[in-house]
Amino acid sequence: MEISPHKQRITTGIALAALPTLALIFQGWVLFAVLALFCVLTLWEFYSMFRPVRHMAAFKSLGAAFTFLLLGAFTTGDARYPSAILLAAFWASGFIFLARYNKDITASYRHAAIFLVGLIYIPMNLHFFLSMSRPEMILVIGAAVVSDTAAFYAGSLWGEKKIWPRISPKKSWAGSLGGLAACTAAVTIYGMVLGLPEVAFWKWLLLGCLLNVAAQMGDFMESAIKRSLNIKDSGSILPGHGGMLDRVDSMLLVTPAYALTAMAHPFFS
Repeated sequence: MEISPHKQRITTGIALAALPTLALIFQGWVLFAVLALFCVLTLWEFYSMFRPVRHMAAFKSLGAAFTFLLLGAFTTGDARYPSAILLAAFWASGFIFLARYNKDITASYRHAAIFLVGLIYIPMNLHFFLSMSRPEMILVIGAAVVSDTAAFYAGSLWGEKKIWPRISPKKSWAGSLGGLAACTAAVTIYGMVLGLPEVAFWKWLLLGCLLNVAAQMGDFMESAIKRSLNIKDSGSILPGHGGMLDRVDSMLLVTPAYALTAMAHPFFS
């Protein structure tokens, strides 16, 4: 019996939530392992979107190695170590480019640049989870999930006028506003119950709006990348969802948006 795309989407979403749930429960090395796995799989998809894929083969393996090194460096709490890893990645990409150019003068630096952008786009943005408390991680993941889910259903029910058709033809004003309202409400309720008591109500409202805008921008950004490369999904690893990058695109901007805001204004103890 065939499963409807909607049921398939829900089933995959539940299964996908299992690993983050384990990370939230146990934290420590489990959190590190789950985050590294998510980053590596997503990074490989990102690299695979750029053609010809064979030119990215060396960078995909190198990206996986540097993902573990970069995340490990962030666990030290010393900014010099992540800086050193990123600098080493720059040198490594440069050497690969030089070796290729030595053999073929038509070789381009494009794939070396894509390699470096991928490290910033994915593990660099998601490393903030390593320093978040459990309530903060739930807030960030929840904000991204609620934003995407509410936007999907609101857009499906009432989405007629498109918000940015050149970037993402399916995204509608109804979906955008529905995601904004749901995320703001969810973040405010969650924060008022579990956050610091001295944080004012209106600050939770602003935080909810900020996280939703970040989620939507992350979604738009990935959509624009895919359209520029003339591909539909970042991958096919998740039935009903496409690839890993298709699922975490909004979280890639929600995570640093919250972390950087919390540095200036703590929301949780």
